[in-house]
Amino acid sequence: MKNVRLFFLIGIVLMIGGQSLYSQNKKERKEQKAKEIKEMIEGGRFTIEVDRALPMGGRSVNLTTPYSLEMRGDSAISYLPYFGRAYSLPYGGGDGMRFEESITDYQLTFDKKGTARIKFVARTKEDTFHFDVKVFSNASATIGVTSANRQNITYQGELAPKKEN
Repeated sequence: MKNVRLFFLIGIVLMIGGQSLYSQNKKERKEQKAKEIKEMIEGGRFTIEVDRALPMGGRSVNLTTPYSLEMRGDSAISYLPYFGRAYSLPYGGGDGMRFEESITDYQLTFDKKGTARIKFVARTKEDTFHFDVKVFSNASATIGVTSANRQNITYQGELAPKKEN
C-alpha cells in the first residue's frame, strides 16, 4: 500500500513539474517570435499576406488569391483588391490599389504589448493612400487604408515569414 501511495505522489510531482517546463518553453517561444517580428518591422523590409478584406459599406470578403502589402525601406508594393464605392476614377477603372510607389510621412511606434503601428502615405497618379498598419506580436496584422477618391477599407492578414536568401 505504501508503494502505491509513493508512486501516486511521484506521478503528481512529475505531472506538475512537466507542466511548468512546458509552459515556460511555450512562453520562451512566444517571446522569441515577438522579438523576430520586431526586428523585421524595424528593418523596414517585410510582407503582409492578406486573406480578408473588410469594406466600409459591406460584408467582409474572404480572399483566396494571394494578395499582399510589401514594404521595402522607403517604398511600398501594394497588391490589394478594392471593394467599395469609388468617387472619382480614371476612365477604364484605373489600377486601383495595385502599385509600387515611394512613401512619405513614415511613422513607426510600438506599444507596451509589442504591437507595431506603421503609418505612411503613398501617392499614385490616380489617388493618395493613407495606410495605418498594425502588426501584433503573434504576427497577425490589420491594414487600414484611407483614400481621397474611395471609401475606407481594412484588410486582415499575417506577417509573412522571413525569406532566407
